[in-house]
Amino acid sequence: MENEVDPQVLAVINEKRLSGPRLTPVEIVAKMGVFDAREKPFDHAWLATGDNVIATVWAEWVNVGAGGRWFCLESLDIHHRAGGGERNAQQVQRGKDRLALLKRTFDAGQGFRAVVQTNRLAIVEVESNKDAKVSTRVRDDDEWHVASWEPAQKLAVLVRGPRGWVPTEAEVQAARARSNVPQQLAAGVGAADGAASKASPEEVRAAAIAYVVKHFTGYGYKAENMTGKGYDLEVSNAKGQTLLRVVVKGTAPGVPSFKLNAEESACAVREPLWRLLVVTDAGSPTAQHKIYKPTEISSAPGHDPS
Repeated sequence: MENEVDPQVLAVINEKRLSGPRLTPVEIVAKMGVFDAREKPFDHAWLATGDNVIATVWAEWVNVGAGGRWFCLESLDIHHRAGGGERNAQQVQRGKDRLALLKRTFDAGQGFRAVVQTNRLAIVEVESNKDAKVSTRVRDDDEWHVASWEPAQKLAVLVRGPRGWVPTEAEVQAARARSNVPQQLAAGVGAADGAASKASPEEVRAAAIAYVVKHFTGYGYKAENMTGKGYDLEVSNAKGQTLLRVVVKGTAPGVPSFKLNAEESACAVREPLWRLLVVTDAGSPTAQHKIYKPTEISSAPGHDPS
């Protein structure tokens, strides 16, 4: 949905949409050299004339890094959907085909062309709801490339524009919290076999942020990443009015507590909209949350004041 898209990304999409001819999503891909586009309307990547690879990029997953550079994370897990649950056989095959084409460009040191699109419903429903269809699709004139391919982490990073720039680790972690990369923690936290104890604080935090982003966007709000400013997310309504600035903390078996850093504590004093949001059992099906005012921090479960 457009309210999930970064304003900078949405502005580019709208400019391209209004400046070009009115074409259907299939016609856009066909005009880029995919002769069998009409036979593959639901694919997520295509091989066009001249061995050029074209891939879809959901705008909701695009992050804006340092210097305004766009990037998004690509899950190498073909068996699980971003919103949770296992993919069916057809979805798995589409995932295989897409990754094969992206890996082809990575191995060859080549870029790929992208069609940037938005979804009619919440982006986490893109593969689980039959009504989650393309809302807007535009051809991106800037080339994209696969900047990194990490099978051990089941993660690749796609970057728009010239090579030589990659997002920082902090930017990647923030993107992971709102991306199409399935939260592997969900299968482990709270499991009876004790695997949850292996979850790191970083994994619990990522799962907590993903939970909170999904919660707010599910109600039609926008949750924008603001990590490093004394809070993690800025929540605003459809009119752009800022409602909350929240620090997100998570607890889970093996990670029972959390601390506020100096900047978060200082921001709690100076920022009227600052709130602490604690997700308990982060990453599990039984995850729950509660919001605390600055004066209520000491009562938050798991808070370590030391």
